[in-house]
Amino acid sequence: MRHYFILFSILFYSILNHAQEVNPLLKGDGVAQKKWVDSLYNSLTLQEKIGQLFMVQVFSNQDAANKAKIVRLIKNQKIGGVIYSNGGPVRQAKLNNELQAASKVPLLVGMDAEWGLSMRLDSTYAFPWNMTLGAIKDNRLVEQAGRQIGEHCKRLGVHFNFAPVVDINTNPKNPIIGNRSFGEDRDNVTEKALAFMKGMQSAGVLANAKHFPGHGDTESDSHKTLPSVLFNEKRIDSIELYPYKRLITEGLSSVMVAHLNVPSLEPREGFPSSLSKHIVTNILKERLGFKGLIFTDALTMKGAADYIKKSSDVSTNNTINTGGEIDLMSFLAGNDVMLMSENPEKGIAKFVDAFHKGVITEARLAHSVKKILQAKYKVGLDHYSPIGTNNLINDLNRLQDDILYEELLENAITVAENKAGILPLQDLETKSIAYVKFGDADGTAFYNELKKYTRVHEVKADNLEGILEKLKPYNTVIVGLHRSNANPWKSYKFTEKELTWLYEIAKNNTVILDIFVKPYALLDLNPINNIKSVVVSYQNSVIAQQKSAQIIFGALPAKGRLPVSAGVDFSVGQGDLYNDIDRLSYTVPERVGMSSEKLKVVDSIANYAVNGKMTPGIQLLIARKGKVIYNKNFGAHTYDQGAEKVKFNDIYDVASLTKILATLPLLMELEEQGIVSLDSKLSEMLPEYKDSNKKDVTIKSMLSHYARLKPWIPFYYATLDSVTKRPEPKYYRKKFDPEFSIKIADELYMRKDYKDSIQKIIKDTDLLNRQRYRYSDLPYYILKKFIEKHYDKDLDELVRGHFYESLGANHTMYNPNNKVSNKNIVPTEEDNYYRYQKIQGYVHDMGAAMQGGIGGHAGVFSNANDVAKIMQMYLQKGFYGGKRYLQPETIDKFNTCYYCDDNNRRGIGFDKPQLGEAGPTCGCISMTSFGHSGFTGTYAWADPEEEIVYVFLANRTYPVAGKNLLLKEDIRTNIQAAIYEAIAE
Repeated sequence: MRHYFILFSILFYSILNHAQEVNPLLKGDGVAQKKWVDSLYNSLTLQEKIGQLFMVQVFSNQDAANKAKIVRLIKNQKIGGVIYSNGGPVRQAKLNNELQAASKVPLLVGMDAEWGLSMRLDSTYAFPWNMTLGAIKDNRLVEQAGRQIGEHCKRLGVHFNFAPVVDINTNPKNPIIGNRSFGEDRDNVTEKALAFMKGMQSAGVLANAKHFPGHGDTESDSHKTLPSVLFNEKRIDSIELYPYKRLITEGLSSVMVAHLNVPSLEPREGFPSSLSKHIVTNILKERLGFKGLIFTDALTMKGAADYIKKSSDVSTNNTINTGGEIDLMSFLAGNDVMLMSENPEKGIAKFVDAFHKGVITEARLAHSVKKILQAKYKVGLDHYSPIGTNNLINDLNRLQDDILYEELLENAITVAENKAGILPLQDLETKSIAYVKFGDADGTAFYNELKKYTRVHEVKADNLEGILEKLKPYNTVIVGLHRSNANPWKSYKFTEKELTWLYEIAKNNTVILDIFVKPYALLDLNPINNIKSVVVSYQNSVIAQQKSAQIIFGALPAKGRLPVSAGVDFSVGQGDLYNDIDRLSYTVPERVGMSSEKLKVVDSIANYAVNGKMTPGIQLLIARKGKVIYNKNFGAHTYDQGAEKVKFNDIYDVASLTKILATLPLLMELEEQGIVSLDSKLSEMLPEYKDSNKKDVTIKSMLSHYARLKPWIPFYYATLDSVTKRPEPKYYRKKFDPEFSIKIADELYMRKDYKDSIQKIIKDTDLLNRQRYRYSDLPYYILKKFIEKHYDKDLDELVRGHFYESLGANHTMYNPNNKVSNKNIVPTEEDNYYRYQKIQGYVHDMGAAMQGGIGGHAGVFSNANDVAKIMQMYLQKGFYGGKRYLQPETIDKFNTCYYCDDNNRRGIGFDKPQLGEAGPTCGCISMTSFGHSGFTGTYAWADPEEEIVYVFLANRTYPVAGKNLLLKEDIRTNIQAAIYEAIAE
């Protein structure tokens, strides 16, 4: 048995050593590569060979004199590579083409592009910091990030990306690593770094693990001094070197040696690791078996030169020259590439002199130069071609990068504390929510996203007493700490004032703290006892803010885990995980199988409608698979010059959408409770109908518009003066009076008993002479009376309490004139036949107006986002936001066409797709779909089969109802057709 164990051990270590011996710079079988490398190497002069060892810094935004200097270095000193910093991509591409043209041997191009190359509209990088990626569980996403960053690099002609950072950041005070590290857990850092490396190298760009042997536990900036790592060799081997061991066996292309002092590995006092042969050669190359390229850290960093000045320990005759010593020492330590030499001319001269003196042997020179040439072959420089600049900006700012950025943030954002499971926020009807912004950066995107889910008010004050007083009406306070996202080194801490305010607010309110900075900000919190929930969003980009708000409200699941510890209250790996609760989230079309490009047709149609004066403005929303993927506004409130542009929180009179947004859900509840059934007759529901001609009319027949009821009765007309056609004083007053208490419009009150007259007129009116499909508002007058009588409450109060408040549909209401500013209410008509004024904030429908604005058939005002919530609730079979409103079988029962055989397409309350050619839809939609349209130009439709919700709100009736051009031009259904054309699956 012992022999088997020994044999197994030998085999295991043989495999391990073999993996370590693999040359990561080989391409294919290496035969053609070796031929190219050997031929090129043999053709080079000594200075050309030595020049290959130097990579100089280039700024693509530098002036002509500096550019000429670089060209001279390339031509005269034969340098082998450049590393780009600062500047723009187009300038860099053009400059790179010039520099490559000046070089005999194609240049190896490097860049610090740890977070990608493109910049977002909000001035943030294309991809998140490593700390953010460290919070993600799914390493496939990190690998994809590495790949797409690699694609960016390759497109710009960059061959080496100095990434990933594999430093294990165990010191929160580290000023230079921090956000650049994947975290403090060695296994997590290793897995993330490996995934990133594999992704980037799969794109044909060589990775560079840095900063060897480990820069994670320092408290000083290596750009300003020589930091020390004071751990013993055992600790360094088990922690700092851990990721390198794994990455090397998996094909890591290159390593950057850190600018550090590590006494346990290099006994010479103050001796930089990049100059240490023991660290570079004995440990990295021999013990770890690394065969890839080894780069120095920037040789211009402070520390190495200081050591040279106080020591004569230089291997060239013990003399100290005015330049080149550091370059030579780095090379003799075992490095292959001298990165950003302070004086490459002197450095190259020093190498030539050392070669002639035998300090550098031909074998040592060939070892590094051939590795560099191998790398050049591997990245395709054996057949170099210039970088094309056409479409470069678009290629570096791709939709697929935006999509991945979203996914990364969704998976990273961490609910670090969640006492009593307060998140995700539910029972919105019980919540009064305020938002308080901390920090010196913008939090607008976060606040706007929060408001999509319920009513949230931003509260500001100049002092603590003021903020506490203003917060008294609120039981929930979301505090956001927003600091600059411009780079990973920006300030992240709370101020003393912010901490004081936070503690005091938390004493009086339920506080959800959301920090848009790295987790180390939590170190400032002491105590956290009164803070109910802590969310770490890592970055302050617009996407991070939006996704964080969506996670708080449960539109997205919470998936992230802390990549570092932050004091006693927050441990590495901590994170409360929860599923989404089926609220709408917001994303881009491609994430639900639709095409952004094809949806541009929707823009065109909407603009055509507005420009053609079919409606002054439009709100338009499209959701698929529970995600809003299109939400845009077009036009203005009116055609007037300077009119209010349509905004997301503007509300429209949705007209007959009221039927399915207010009356129908309340009726469904009553049906579930057994109060009514679809076969309930009016004579059973309302005693006054027992002797009427409508006594046997059922809910099923009348809500299917198949009960012989008249389509419409102009109730208002009988209240007008027969001569002037203006409101008759018998029925109206200009001022409120107990007998004239129904407000119809500004300075117009109707006699209160006329509401009863309306009901009597409906009851007594004749039926149509034969049964056929005829759309009618009358059922909803009748049902309104029944529902209000059953509950002894107004329809307005009922639907708010039963549905709108808990749905977070706080922009949905009756009679907004006394609740919302006219700036946010879209007018519907210049009434010249009844109320003789602009109708704004009062219901357009005359019959609903005569019921005090609260009609069963009309009267609801809303915005597209709120209408979508209700339609999504229907689509999800009665479930939304963690709450079941209606049973699935109830939705199915009402969404059934019972009279299709009689050529009547209608469901119970819901409109359905046409049975023939003409109808309410594009004709390209499933027969299980349902929705409704409204006289003012509104439209809402849901399709269970494609999981699509489409909401179109307009005020086509302004300034006059006139001809319905929206209907005539098929605007709403043409948009619907365009939506289905955009399905890419």
